[in-house]
Amino acid sequence: MKESDKNIEQLIDKMMAENTLDSPSFDFTSKIMSEVLILEQKKLKTYKPLISQSVWIFIGLVLTGLIIYASLFSETSQNLEIGKIYTDKISNLFSGIHLSKTIIYAILIVPFMVLLQIGVLKNYFDKKYNL
Repeated sequence: MKESDKNIEQLIDKMMAENTLDSPSFDFTSKIMSEVLILEQKKLKTYKPLISQSVWIFIGLVLTGLIIYASLFSETSQNLEIGKIYTDKISNLFSGIHLSKTIIYAILIVPFMVLLQIGVLKNYFDKKYNL
C-alpha cells in the first residue's frame, strides 16, 4: 500500500470512530406504516362506470319516445311492413352516395381493429394495475 492510502484509511477510521449510528425515533415504525396505508388507499380506486345509470335510462327513454313518435305519426301507420318503409327511406336517402372499394374496406375493418385494440389495452392496464 502507498503511504497516501494509509493516511486516507486512518482518516476514515478516525471519522467513523467519532460518528455514531443514528437511531430512529420511538414511533418511526408507526409513521412508516401509516404512510404505507395511505399509499395503499390511494391505489384502491372504486369502479365508476363511464356512462352512469341515469344517462342509460335517459337514452332508453329517448329511443323509446322516438320509436313511439315514429309509429304514431308515420304516413302509413296501418301498414304491417314497417321495416320495408324505413329501409326504402334509408336507401333513398343514401342513393346518391358512391363509395370506392377502399373506403368500404376501411369502414368494415376500422371498427373491428378499434374493438381489438380496446381489448388489448384493457388487458394491458388490468395486468399493470392488478385490477
